[in-house]
Amino acid sequence: MKIVCDSHIPFLKDVLEPYAEVLYAPGQEITRDMITDADALIIRTRTRCDRNLLEGTKVRFIATATIGFDHIDTQWCRQNGITWTNAPGCNSWSVQQYVGSLLVTLANRFSFDCKQKTLGVVGVGNVGFKVARLAALLGFRVLLCDPPRARREGSSAFVTIDEIIERSDIITCHVPLTTTGQDATFHLFDSQRLAAMNSSQILINTSRGEVVDGAALKQALKEGKIRAASLDVWENEPDIDPELLDLLFTGTPHIAGYSIDGKATGTMMCVNALGKFFDLPCSDWEVDSAPLPAQPLEFTIDAAGKSPQQILSEAILYSYDIMQDDARLRADIQSFERQRSTYPVRREFPVFTVRLTNDTSGRATVFLREAGFNITE
Repeated sequence: MKIVCDSHIPFLKDVLEPYAEVLYAPGQEITRDMITDADALIIRTRTRCDRNLLEGTKVRFIATATIGFDHIDTQWCRQNGITWTNAPGCNSWSVQQYVGSLLVTLANRFSFDCKQKTLGVVGVGNVGFKVARLAALLGFRVLLCDPPRARREGSSAFVTIDEIIERSDIITCHVPLTTTGQDATFHLFDSQRLAAMNSSQILINTSRGEVVDGAALKQALKEGKIRAASLDVWENEPDIDPELLDLLFTGTPHIAGYSIDGKATGTMMCVNALGKFFDLPCSDWEVDSAPLPAQPLEFTIDAAGKSPQQILSEAILYSYDIMQDDARLRADIQSFERQRSTYPVRREFPVFTVRLTNDTSGRATVFLREAGFNITE
């Protein structure tokens, strides 16, 4: 059999070679000619899997090493006997870390106490749930908006999008991209919703670029209609709007979910699913080891005179500082794709051990463990 894989998916090389002919290519360069005789594809978001790519090929199985699957024409695949799978939740902890770093950085830059602010989470799936949980540990009041879940589970735990806009100081989006139906998210934040916001509010989008109308956001920022905005995802990636970037608090090249741990999980889920589909002996394959980040895995925080939230904030920024990614994109906006493919090693909270001193109450230890850090004395 033959498998065509995105060459930027980590840990994949040499895993499938014992069972198949494997061809690697950058995701955006995978063509129909390349996959005509392929049985399976393992891809990321840069490969659009639709009729134009797939018709007339032998492809029977597609795995995407991503949470999102809007780059796959699922209806056409279903109608043409092609099984597809994504990697739900694979990088949810990574996005949680990214948003946590951003929230702490916002608090530091704008000098606010998280305990005095309300975070509105739009989309409460794997990612949104984890973001909400970390934000609560940081002290935020948290509002949840997820209309499909509200209909299934009852509305008591959820508020509407209008309530999110009315009551939140910061709004963060964690929804899939959909263009039809009552819960369509394409331009969920359009000129009308942005106009309903006020000059003290902040908007964050790490979901899909088209969830926010970029032109409308640019206008709202120019006119001071909202306080600030941060984007990790953009309309027309990788050809992003430099004028919009200049107006943002932070802008990054679609790397919120790019921890090496999240990437390893996504690759593992794809290989396991392929193994099950084709009955190959890789249905329980795991990544053996992951590279280490630049900073030491153990670090010390002196808890004296600090609240548990301040200590947690310090630990989050040690594990990941969003401003480094922001600076790289601003320095070279044309290297958007290269920054993604050569992204530095980022590890998630459970890899790090905090040596905590002077935590007389023990509360900081509880907070750090709840967030996922290891503790030593």
